[in-house]
Amino acid sequence: MSDNLKILGQISLAANTETELYVVPAAAQTTISSIVIANRDAGAATYRISVSAAGATTSNKDYLIFNKALNGNTTDTLVIGITLNETDKIRAFASTANISINAFGCETTEE
Repeated sequence: MSDNLKILGQISLAANTETELYVVPAAAQTTISSIVIANRDAGAATYRISVSAAGATTSNKDYLIFNKALNGNTTDTLVIGITLNETDKIRAFASTANISINAFGCETTEE
């Protein structure tokens, strides 16, 4: 097994569009240590974060955060410790096109 600490995903969201932030690669497991959400605009926005097992379509049970308000020019940091298996997906959604999301963690691959 090999551990790789890394930036797992970085996205700038389109308004009202669910977007994949990270997909666990084949033959890997991942621990998400933190997710940082930044509102790059002066206006308030809302965002969602979901985790779907085995790449399934997002359903109500998958939401970690749903329509959380984020004031303008502010940042939320989630120190979360999520563990994921291969093909699990983290997705994000925002009410505006001014939200950036970054995920950091450790990807463990089979050797």
